[in-house]
Amino acid sequence: MKFGKMKPQRRNRLMIVGLVVLSAGAAVSLALTALNENINLFYSPEQIVRGEAPRNTLIRAGGMVVENSVKRSTTDLQVSFLVSDMAASEVMISYVGILPDLFREGQGVIARGVLNDQNVLIAEEVLAKHDETYMPPEIMQTLAESKAKAEKNGTSL
Repeated sequence: MKFGKMKPQRRNRLMIVGLVVLSAGAAVSLALTALNENINLFYSPEQIVRGEAPRNTLIRAGGMVVENSVKRSTTDLQVSFLVSDMAASEVMISYVGILPDLFREGQGVIARGVLNDQNVLIAEEVLAKHDETYMPPEIMQTLAESKAKAEKNGTSL
């Protein structure tokens, strides 16, 4: 067996395979980068109060709108309200815009926005539940966990 120059057909085939592998790697890395930039993680009010939610990053937060907590500005579309996980944790959400028709106190909402240094979520979008039986899975799980903790501690919600 001779070692030396590679045959032209084999060299061309090797270069094509190398380019295909390189192109596939570049495509996968671009796709992963795009997915990482567009991910919005959900945080419960308890996680936000404990400091687990990142600051100045787009996140989702949700819970039940606390009764008598909705404050509307008289000069513009600024609205602020408290969201609770039905336990001791509450988070203030500030939103500029028109709220969904189904938004009201005592109902479940999910807000997408940026958490500032004062633990206020500056929302760019607020979603309300769409009928009487629906509750977002994240909120349902958070409420179930809060209820289980309250029962374990001997308190009630």
